[in-house]
Amino acid sequence: MFPNPVFGLDLENAKLPGHAITPGIDREVMTTATLPLAFVYQRGVRVRRAEADLSAARADASAETQRIALNAARAYYHVALAQVELATARDLAAWLDSLVVYNQNRASEGVAAEADLGRIRLERDRAWSEVTMQQTTLVQAQAALGSFYGDSSGGSFEISVLTPAGLLPLPTALRQGSFAAQDVRVVVGDSGESRVGWDARPEVRSARARLSAAGASVGAARSMLVRDVSAMVGLKQSTGTTTLLAGLSLPVPLFDQNGGEVARARAERETANYELMTAERQARAELAGSLATARLLYDRMTVLAGGSPGITDTTGATGPERNYLERADEGRRIVLGAYREGAVPLFQVLDAARAWGEARLSYYRTLYTQHDSVLLVLLALGQDLFAAIPPLIADGGRSTEPKGLR
Repeated sequence: MFPNPVFGLDLENAKLPGHAITPGIDREVMTTATLPLAFVYQRGVRVRRAEADLSAARADASAETQRIALNAARAYYHVALAQVELATARDLAAWLDSLVVYNQNRASEGVAAEADLGRIRLERDRAWSEVTMQQTTLVQAQAALGSFYGDSSGGSFEISVLTPAGLLPLPTALRQGSFAAQDVRVVVGDSGESRVGWDARPEVRSARARLSAAGASVGAARSMLVRDVSAMVGLKQSTGTTTLLAGLSLPVPLFDQNGGEVARARAERETANYELMTAERQARAELAGSLATARLLYDRMTVLAGGSPGITDTTGATGPERNYLERADEGRRIVLGAYREGAVPLFQVLDAARAWGEARLSYYRTLYTQHDSVLLVLLALGQDLFAAIPPLIADGGRSTEPKGLR
């Protein structure tokens, strides 16, 4: 905003080539420097507008960084879930292989029917086809996760990630159903007091900064009512005498030529104000929704994982001593043992195998959805995903760092 001075040189009464100089008229040389003064009353509002625009741009950059971090985390969980699905499909297919061998031996001895052997072979072939499908899903998930790496060699990505098996916890205060979203404001950490909450989100900060910039734009538009104010200083040389020149140029604003610009700036300020209110309402709603979702998933996963004594679900049932996956494994073993004893038909064995696979996939899908819900809560609180992800809750309530996620 600092203007450049304008230097001028005026020469009067100089000799014109081919003409004589009129006696009594002396040559005059005038040197001037003119400095525009509009910056005196315009610079302040323009600096405030520029600083607000810069703050908005930084908030937008922060929001984009957090969006990329969330997408990277989701790509990680997609690979982890694909690994679980592939391992489950392979386990089921291998288990059916062993069942085929068992029925082949029984059929050769004349104990089992050929129809059962044919049925189990079809089921086994279908299971191995599912393994191939899960392999393709894993390859695609690995490629998607590979896009977040800095490797530009163009080679194929074969990324194996750690498979998180524990819950991603919420702060104790946020687990309470009576804790309102609008109450989340300030937490105290190792580095002292830090501000979090829906009003600390980058989107809200960006909207607030844009409103400030729009307000400064109104002031800048008003300041343009009087334009081209300038001061002049110079020297005049005549008949061997040097004198000082000074002047001030001040346009008289008889007519307002800036009314349209002021009206436009005011309209933009009103728009920015509405956008800020919308961003605040959306931030509050997203925080409330993400908190409610995270609480539900945390409670459900606590029950599925076995929980701790006294933990109950929404129906009032106490969490089981063994977790969901252990009971699924036990159910499959019991049905297989009963089938070998001839107590249950083959279709119950196949049904138990499918139930085992579905239970395993349901468990990990719910677990990773619970992780994702915590990440959304952190984002809704305006926290940095690169620094705010808590340690996992492992078996028995012990915490372990999610090194694969980090």
